[in-house]
Amino acid sequence: MNMNMNMNRGGGRNGLTRRHLMGAALAAGAAAPLGVARPARAAQGGAPGPARFVLPVPTGPYPVGTVSLHLVDGSRPDPAAGPGGRRELMASVWYPARDVWRYPRAPWMAAAPLRALLASAGFDADVALAPFTVGHEGAPVRRAGGRLPVVVFSHGAHDHRSDTTVVVQELASHGYVVVTVDHTGDAFSAFPDGRVVVPLHDPQHILGPADFAKDIRFVLDRLEDLDAGENPDAEHRPLPAGLSGALDLQRIGMFGWSKGGTATALVMSEDQRVRAGLSFDGPMEPAVTTDLDRPFMMMTAVFTRAEDASVAAFWSRLRGWRLNIQADGAVHSSYCDNQVLIPQLAKMVAMSDEELRRWIGALDPTRALRIQQAYPLAFFDLHLRRGRGHLLDGPCAAFPEVKFLLPGR
Repeated sequence: MNMNMNMNRGGGRNGLTRRHLMGAALAAGAAAPLGVARPARAAQGGAPGPARFVLPVPTGPYPVGTVSLHLVDGSRPDPAAGPGGRRELMASVWYPARDVWRYPRAPWMAAAPLRALLASAGFDADVALAPFTVGHEGAPVRRAGGRLPVVVFSHGAHDHRSDTTVVVQELASHGYVVVTVDHTGDAFSAFPDGRVVVPLHDPQHILGPADFAKDIRFVLDRLEDLDAGENPDAEHRPLPAGLSGALDLQRIGMFGWSKGGTATALVMSEDQRVRAGLSFDGPMEPAVTTDLDRPFMMMTAVFTRAEDASVAAFWSRLRGWRLNIQADGAVHSSYCDNQVLIPQLAKMVAMSDEELRRWIGALDPTRALRIQQAYPLAFFDLHLRRGRGHLLDGPCAAFPEVKFLLPGR
């Protein structure tokens, strides 16, 4: 499969490549309400600098902490890393935290990979500054009760681990540990030694959903080490106080966007540790060939059961609790942060209304934000916490644009 085909099936269709790249570049935050932050001032001369994107505030009761991990799989060769190279990944752990005022807020992405992402999408690399997250770097873990359920995220093609920061922060603010992963070779990322990596275009090194799934299973192994008191970080950088022993590895969920949604299905077909899976418009190729008896929810937009035989075939493999919802007017990236970020970018670059609609579709950005916050949380609450909310029971007046697609449709 050539690069264009891989990107189309893993990242969109109908000319969504540029939109996908920008979603990967910028899908880590948006203002709520919408609007561009007040421009930063240059260090000299008083000239206005680039505007800074703004992230929405999550709705949960807990402050959020975060820490990054540099993980090396010594058992897995990585030809793209050169002779003798081993698979390296960057991951971030998000969690409910305490005493956060003592710790700085983390940017959603380092400056160098952000500039590379913007340039790859055809924008000025200096058009905007990265938003700050609500995650405080290295803050202690809040442990009010027992262990915390865990959710792992896998991104889409030519993407990065901050792609769904709205969802990640929402889950962490409600008491989840959320682990996001950069799939090196198909991600824009930076390592602690300053190396910046970008997606590879060599057909010999294109990563598919199965490669993403291998990454996630390796990360799950490292989470077991982390919970046992070991430090899996390659440089053994300090870990937040209270992280060891905080993870409930009997309650693990996973979600992914696009190619990451397919990877979620593949991980669940191979690894019983993941108890519940959620796909944001995953194309479900290659096909999952085994039945799944654990809960799975699909939030579809472009890759639908009606339009894609692979998605319909995957749906037929689900033997446990299953649900397929779809928001009217949604496009491929509507369940990611850029649905509420792109309107900010539109003001920065004087984007036309027509071009903006091509980016975000007809789904109102404010409504998209609420959907991203409400439905993933309801799904994981139901299946990892046995929550008793009714949001997933059927259509509701609070979300009139969200349709529940019947099993046979």
